[in-house]
Amino acid sequence: MTIYPAIDIKGGRCVRLTQGRAEAETVYAEDPASVAAEFKAAGAKWVHVVDLDGAFSGEPGNLPAVERVLGVGLQVQLGGGLRTRMSVECAIAMGVSRVVIGTRAAESDEFISELVGAFGERIAVGIDARNGKVAVKGWVDTTETSAIGLARRMDALGVRTLVHTDVATDGMLSGPNFAAQEAMLDAVKAKVVASGGVGRLEDVARLVAAERNRPNLDGVIVGKAIYEGRVALKDLLGIAGG
Repeated sequence: MTIYPAIDIKGGRCVRLTQGRAEAETVYAEDPASVAAEFKAAGAKWVHVVDLDGAFSGEPGNLPAVERVLGVGLQVQLGGGLRTRMSVECAIAMGVSRVVIGTRAAESDEFISELVGAFGERIAVGIDARNGKVAVKGWVDTTETSAIGLARRMDALGVRTLVHTDVATDGMLSGPNFAAQEAMLDAVKAKVVASGGVGRLEDVARLVAAERNRPNLDGVIVGKAIYEGRVALKDLLGIAGG
């Protein structure tokens, strides 16, 4: 199972938001690339990067910072503001290994089908859920679309990876919504990256145990717990094996 340490970028800096709220921001580093270098030194192979300015505005807003992160040499999974074919092509041309489409996936099956046809497994879909409903536009708006329903649609379109975030637990360090993550895993054949709530090593150990019965659990995104010193990335990688 892959550990995806997270870097959220806002105004060019590495920050974390609590439950995605822009006003609940903590700055952890001025240079996201320096954080990525620390992750690499700890043994990480991947990094999950979110362009928060892009998520809120609808257009990528931190490409220079993303480019610096890419220069560290990790595989980058990038989301936030990727709502046009051009922005996706730009990210892939920069060297991003996997792009995560969120808002546009909830709006257009045709758009996702087109991207999957062009870029295959490099296209992932982010499903951000608040009380089981899909949240979009940087989690500002909550739709009436069921998270499970959207996941099944994306699965049917050939999307190979889903990034499933439980908004209520994100940044709270109180543990993932295991029931919601397990329901998502049971609903689709696609790989699922779990996100939201990891606060201790035991949370990841429980997900590793769940993977034995649900082999489509690809990995888990961990952010605030690392930044706050609740867990060491090296220890997480040791538990998960990657």
